[in-house]
Amino acid sequence: MKPSFGDTVRILPSSETDLKTLSGRVGSVYGETTPSVTGVEVVGDCPNDYALNVHFDELAQSFWFAPALVEFVDHKTGSELSLDGVNKKWIRNDSSEWEENSSKKPWWRFWA
Repeated sequence: MKPSFGDTVRILPSSETDLKTLSGRVGSVYGETTPSVTGVEVVGDCPNDYALNVHFDELAQSFWFAPALVEFVDHKTGSELSLDGVNKKWIRNDSSEWEENSSKKPWWRFWA
């Protein structure tokens, strides 16, 4: 399964991940990019010009990885996402999709 934003992943052992002491660490996917366009430093080879950003809470740091070095763990069903200044939140459902959940009251309950 291809990891996507918000997924929990584990970093697979390789010479590159071992050198950076990242092998076996578990983190969250924060993004994806095309390294040739953005110029980010990627751990591992990217023959398809695609990389995943993985954040590690215990390190308070993120790294860009070649997808071959990233193993899917889970989708974090029930996770919530919100943005400052936006009166909405998104919740991860069982099928790994982000469902919008507005905190605004329906127009027909304006009195509540």
